[in-house]
Amino acid sequence: MKQRSNIRPLAGTRAVIRAITVLKALGRSTNAYGVTELGAATGLSKATVFRLLGALENEGMVARDGSSGTYRLGPQIISLGASALSTTDLRTIAHDELVRLADESGETATLEILTDSEVVVLDEVQARFVFGATPEIGRSWPAHATSTGKLLLALTEPTPQLPRLPKLASRTITTRSALERELARIRQHGYAVAVDELEPGLVAMAAPIRNHLGYIVAALSLNAPGTRLGPKRRRTVIPKLCRAANRVSRRLGASIRRTPSHRRSKERSEGLVYSPANAQ
Repeated sequence: MKQRSNIRPLAGTRAVIRAITVLKALGRSTNAYGVTELGAATGLSKATVFRLLGALENEGMVARDGSSGTYRLGPQIISLGASALSTTDLRTIAHDELVRLADESGETATLEILTDSEVVVLDEVQARFVFGATPEIGRSWPAHATSTGKLLLALTEPTPQLPRLPKLASRTITTRSALERELARIRQHGYAVAVDELEPGLVAMAAPIRNHLGYIVAALSLNAPGTRLGPKRRRTVIPKLCRAANRVSRRLGASIRRTPSHRRSKERSEGLVYSPANAQ
């Protein structure tokens, strides 16, 4: 639940809050709004909306179409948004969530991106256990053999084509038909799991990070030995991982509608079934 400030607003800020409400309503739609439509969308009276729009238009925060009388976001608000994006650093924003994931789970948490046919570790926080996964910042791995790689392949449009699918462990996906089936499952669930695919005994889970346009830009991952990340524990950890990725996405300006469901059938509730071999 989002925490709200305990600081009471200063007198006279009511109009500011209402103006922000109008701007948010315009920002949620790709269509221009008329005064009546904005009133319905914000719950404000038409007279109030009209006065707010006049002030916002004077400051360049909204722009009015002379022929239709409808309003869109203006050049100044777009400029402010661009300035905010230019100061956004993915690694800095995601780091606190990596620390939180590693502290809560005890496992290694990583931030990874897709480059061609590989995933690259941008940042990591190590596990507290002596025996654990130890990826290195800057290290790259074949995308088809990792949870992050499969996730980013599945959710990137169009899907990148991999030149080769080399076998790295007992459950590595090595055929294009198997990879397509796995990517389809990932699109359905909204996250990915890899068990014994990169190396024997390694389990990894990944959840997507989206930017302000809704595009997948990176993935958060947890990595650990299979002895600690069995099916039962994965069912507990996956929702936390997805929520962490959603929090990073929101800080990047994404609009997150829901957390992917991790229990959609009796079969999944009894044991995760997301590996290519369909057996964990």
